[in-house]
Amino acid sequence: MTDCQLYLITPPVIDDMPAFLKDLDAALSAAPVACLQIRLKGPSGEPLEDSALVQAGTAITELVHTHDTVVIVNDRPDLVRAIGADGAHIGQKDMDYFSSRLLLGNDAIIGVTCHNARELAFEAAKAGADYIAFGAFFETPTKTTKHRAELEILTWWNEAVEIPCVAIGGITVANAKSVIEAGADFIAVSSGVWQHPDGPAAAISALSALCSAHSPS
Repeated sequence: MTDCQLYLITPPVIDDMPAFLKDLDAALSAAPVACLQIRLKGPSGEPLEDSALVQAGTAITELVHTHDTVVIVNDRPDLVRAIGADGAHIGQKDMDYFSSRLLLGNDAIIGVTCHNARELAFEAAKAGADYIAFGAFFETPTKTTKHRAELEILTWWNEAVEIPCVAIGGITVANAKSVIEAGADFIAVSSGVWQHPDGPAAAISALSALCSAHSPS
């Protein structure tokens, strides 16, 4: 089994794009990051206008691709091509997997949120999803969570299915070890990086070290 990898998620609101891109560049330079998910909202949590999301997403994607990191757009398969991203992450209430695949083609990466439900995960895997996401494992300040997952679901999935799983929800430098050891192929991190007291680059460096030290053999 390969080491657990990092799946970075943007903060929900970016007020100063040039400053954010500087922090993002530093974070991606600190240690390898497999994937960056663009998950942006308006100031009050409302969806961004399509044009604003495309503008912000394009700027982010151009930088992220210089680090050979994959870019995924949350919730909006229909904007993946306009942004220049590599795929989409869809929830249970977003465009369904088959419609997303038809729209994006076979080369795009499509991940599916499965909360804490093994049946949903099996359905997504059977449909052809490139990865599935379980969570939330911890309280998270970036998103209201209705579903909580137990660490054992990561171990079960890792032993039962080859399709990789992403652990998401409140993961930080302080608690990532348990998620990594449970068998997550990727750990999704957002506020644990952007709000780290020593800065995003320090958080990425520390999380990468944890992945290397504690991934199941």
